[in-house]
Amino acid sequence: MTGVALAFEGLHKQYGETVALNGVSFEIRRGEMFGVIGPDGAGKTTLLRLACGLLGADGGTVRLFGADPFRSHGAATAAIGYLSQRFSLYGDLSIDENIEFFARLHGVSGYQARRTRLLDLTGLTPFRGRLADRLSGGMKQKLALACTLVHEPPLLVLDEPTTGVDPVSRREFWKLLAEFLAQGLTIVLATPYLDEAERCGRIALLNEGEVLALDEPARLQQRLSGVILEVLAAPPRRALEVARDMLGADRVQLFGDRLHARVDAQGASDVLRSRLVEAGVSNIEIRPIVPSLEDVFIDLLAGAAAARQVLAEGQP
Repeated sequence: MTGVALAFEGLHKQYGETVALNGVSFEIRRGEMFGVIGPDGAGKTTLLRLACGLLGADGGTVRLFGADPFRSHGAATAAIGYLSQRFSLYGDLSIDENIEFFARLHGVSGYQARRTRLLDLTGLTPFRGRLADRLSGGMKQKLALACTLVHEPPLLVLDEPTTGVDPVSRREFWKLLAEFLAQGLTIVLATPYLDEAERCGRIALLNEGEVLALDEPARLQQRLSGVILEVLAAPPRRALEVARDMLGADRVQLFGDRLHARVDAQGASDVLRSRLVEAGVSNIEIRPIVPSLEDVFIDLLAGAAAARQVLAEGQP
């Protein structure tokens, strides 16, 4: 287990009749940034809470640096910095006082030098006397990260940390994560943003409590069969109807003002263009593009749904 930070084996968790996780198995290596990706209700938060020892599994095992985090809760608390979307800061305490509070909560003595380094890294030093309630959303996020890391855990667990944060603050947050990763920290990130997932070394795609795929983002993108065509046309909704009628609903998605259409061969673009022209669609531009993670995820979701349908039809 020397090279493994977290290991899940046959993990099962259920809330009443709702299955949150169903036989999840994979490992997260020390020193890597690992992304847990999926839509709402996929099981991401449940997985992270099990990893942190905040929940017990109904079946299977979790190993945090070789130990059970639920049974060895004190060791898990020391080993993990957990930052959730609703991380609680104390608004009537200053930046300095918030970090001091979390340092003392973890029993950290002589925390002042560590606090100074974290403030410098996050760019909060000029504001260290400001009350948390008077900070912007991005500054609160940085302060929460500093509070999470003041006890110097080897593993940082982030549950959708950039949801609702402006693009500039998201970019600054990711720069900080890159710096901590370079220092040897292991980072596990749950996010619904697939552009963020592309920054991870490896990702697990979750849906309805099961792992659909696990690999490096670039390798997952290479696994998508066929060709992805980006289609710009007016009006886009009419173009979507025509393309789906020709290729099937699961092969065409609308992203803003453009379509992504998965075809078996690039030559299909000429046929698609003809169909669009016949339907009165104008300003048509079609070009092949590199598949995005979103394309891959949608394709995997469609495949999983089709497999469940076949299974359901085969049951009496």
